[in-house]
Amino acid sequence: MKFKAFYIIIILVFLALTSIAQDNTKEKKIYNTKRINNGAPKIDGLIDPDIWDIVEWSDGFIQRSPNDGEAPSQKTKFKILYDDDNLYILIRALDTEPEKIVKRMSRRDGFDGDWVEIQIDSYFDKRTAFSFTGSVSGVKGDEMITEDGDRSDATWDPIWYLKTSIDSLGWIAEYRIPFTQLRFSNHKENQIWGLQVNRRFFRNEERSHWSYFSQDESGWVRHYGELHGIKNIKPKRQIEISPYILGKTESSKKDDDNPFSKGIEPSMGYGLDGKIGITNDFTLDFTINPDFGQVEADPSEVNLSAFESYFAEKRPFFIEGRNITNFQLSNGGNSFALDNLFYSRRIGRAPQYYPDVDSDNDEYADIPSNTTILGALKLTGKTKNGLSIGIIESLAAEEKADISRQGINSEEVVEPLTNYFIVRAQKDLNNNNTIVGGMFTSTNRFIKDDHLDYLNTDAYSGGIDFTQYWKEKKYYMTVKYAMSHIQGDSTAIISQQSSSRRYYQRPDNNYTSFDSTRTSMTGHAGTIQFGKRGSNKLRWMTWVTWRSPEFETNDVGFLHHSDAIFQVFWAGYRWTEPFSIFRNMQLNFNQWSGWDFGGNNNFYGGNVNLHMQFTNHWFFGGGTNLSGENTSNNMLRGGPSIKTPGSFNYWLNAGTDKRKKLQLYGNTGISWGFENSSKYSWYGIDLIYRPWDALSISFMPDYSVSNNELQYVQTEEFNNEDRYVFAQIDQITTDLTVRIDYTITPELTIQYYGSPFITAVDYSDPKYITNPNADKFVDRYSTDMSFSTEDYENDFDFNFKQFRSNLVLRWEYRPGSLLYLVWTQSKTGDENVGDFSLGNDLDELFNLHPNNVFLIKLSFRIAN
Repeated sequence: MKFKAFYIIIILVFLALTSIAQDNTKEKKIYNTKRINNGAPKIDGLIDPDIWDIVEWSDGFIQRSPNDGEAPSQKTKFKILYDDDNLYILIRALDTEPEKIVKRMSRRDGFDGDWVEIQIDSYFDKRTAFSFTGSVSGVKGDEMITEDGDRSDATWDPIWYLKTSIDSLGWIAEYRIPFTQLRFSNHKENQIWGLQVNRRFFRNEERSHWSYFSQDESGWVRHYGELHGIKNIKPKRQIEISPYILGKTESSKKDDDNPFSKGIEPSMGYGLDGKIGITNDFTLDFTINPDFGQVEADPSEVNLSAFESYFAEKRPFFIEGRNITNFQLSNGGNSFALDNLFYSRRIGRAPQYYPDVDSDNDEYADIPSNTTILGALKLTGKTKNGLSIGIIESLAAEEKADISRQGINSEEVVEPLTNYFIVRAQKDLNNNNTIVGGMFTSTNRFIKDDHLDYLNTDAYSGGIDFTQYWKEKKYYMTVKYAMSHIQGDSTAIISQQSSSRRYYQRPDNNYTSFDSTRTSMTGHAGTIQFGKRGSNKLRWMTWVTWRSPEFETNDVGFLHHSDAIFQVFWAGYRWTEPFSIFRNMQLNFNQWSGWDFGGNNNFYGGNVNLHMQFTNHWFFGGGTNLSGENTSNNMLRGGPSIKTPGSFNYWLNAGTDKRKKLQLYGNTGISWGFENSSKYSWYGIDLIYRPWDALSISFMPDYSVSNNELQYVQTEEFNNEDRYVFAQIDQITTDLTVRIDYTITPELTIQYYGSPFITAVDYSDPKYITNPNADKFVDRYSTDMSFSTEDYENDFDFNFKQFRSNLVLRWEYRPGSLLYLVWTQSKTGDENVGDFSLGNDLDELFNLHPNNVFLIKLSFRIAN
């Protein structure tokens, strides 16, 4: 196609212009530490001169924001010592007004209030670092930094120690970091590590750095200074075992007709989590019979589309270190950005088969809410030569539903025994200017029941990626290519061909064919991207990404839809230093187009948006989108493609100073479909109040109103032809989310999340599609529904209500050992009306009988 040739030319020109690399390496700052010979410092947040005076203070911090390159408002200095087992850090954050130091409390990784931070590149690969943040209130934060700062993983929770204190000169942070939590070479007598120390001065929202580099420079870790003087230490092998026990009681409304409804169900459980340092470079995490009862529930939603919803991973075992098993196929704020070869929520998913039962016929089923993870292993690490490896192996149990049909009990398998395997590797080359990598996944199901033949028996995917940087990493090119292969019974491949991700059965589909005899399917996908990054003024990026019609990764990955080619250009201009009434500002421009593999231009559009922060720390943003006429291959759910009008929208957001006790954030927007085809508006407010440093209360209501002339209802057969029935829908949706965070101490916290959700959908003006590609929108359908016996104006209306809440007390009673007390409540109801009344709906929702789960979970960490 023509656009492919255009991209090839652009890439060749780009390579020619940037082929001459420049190395403007500047002199590194160096800190020389010393070994402690007579007693380690007591970690109490106080300065013991007899110990700390053997090394010098290091200062010379320079501000990076808001005033890039200027002296900071308050000075900072630090010292570092070590012994055979630990690294010790003392940071003195000077403050001429210590009574104004902000001591906000939060759970771990809250990063609130005044804090200091040390980042250590112990691999000394200039791409990876371990970050340890200490707030003045004693709250710890820690992150694993990868890809030279492009990614950071706050789910990494090492064991380390922190104490702080405030005095007349400011405040002090004292650290002890065990070498078991770091990774470094065991082949060097004299260690050299990358080192950065950062400070956040909260009152001015100011960041200063020991090893300064300007916002005009790209990258992060490669700009660190160096830590010298560590000699004759040996890597420490990490071994941690955390057995747990739990007790749980579930209560719900008893249904006397349902033999599986018991009202109250107590249960006990146990399991084991562990972490073993296989070598200094690689760590093996494992879990046996895991339980994630303390994890917050997913947000409520009503999905009227043909596509699967995406929910973020929240389970600790899978989110810690997830960067190393990530293979995101493309970037961007659209459905393609979610596509990934590995989506960990497939492991332990809800069973995919639902038995055919009818309560009106005295038939009931008791189905597990999730498949049981029998065990999982995760091996991650990086060698001194720059090779990163991540491996996950997991086995999910066969799940059975208990069935009762007219009092006769039986069992049916609802999910087969399934094995998941994922391996990811990346290698740094050419002084970290070249990165190559690959990934492989497999899903293998052991299917023994005919009713599960619609599931793939085996699914494999693999990908390779390549990134090249030029000119001090300001310019880059990334290429990704992936393939997938699925196999199974012909029933499974029929299901794949006819799914909403591809709809091979479309009557106007002239470039793929539906084959009911197939037992396998192989596809490919990829992305070519290049751009300029890191500049404090102009940045840009352009990419093209594709998913072939047969590409499929949803067995252990996530794929929104296939049969797509998507092209994007983005440019942004930013002002990072204060001017006039502005603290900073950024202007963005986006352009996009999309095709299917038949060469049809399915959509195109663009947007402009502007974001700014004022010198009083308030902020404002907004933008506008313009989309041209679309052609949808999935709107008729297997029928022919249909044209849909373009649209215009705008959005605005604004917020107050986040440093204040009371914060307010609001957003609104309106979208209009051309030819009166649709209208959608939304309004949201976030109200955050901190009455004192330990307590945060958030109230976040959202409200939206949607009108769509064409909402798919169903397909009817009339005179041996399919008629695609649509209706106008009017939908009102609201959720009223409340969060309360109370941090009693950094180790003892209480968190509450509650969210009532209500949506009302009213169907009217039924119609069926007659000429999906007519020039005028109104000529694409007919309102003559005399052929149908359905009452589309009443039978399809609904009102859905749901309330979900979690109350969690978390106590880290000793490092790495946790006690959880959890109360989870849910209420769900619906009725066949489409009227929205907030007061009545809330009253009916809170009068529903709740489902409650009370859980106590205790873990105990045993470590070397």
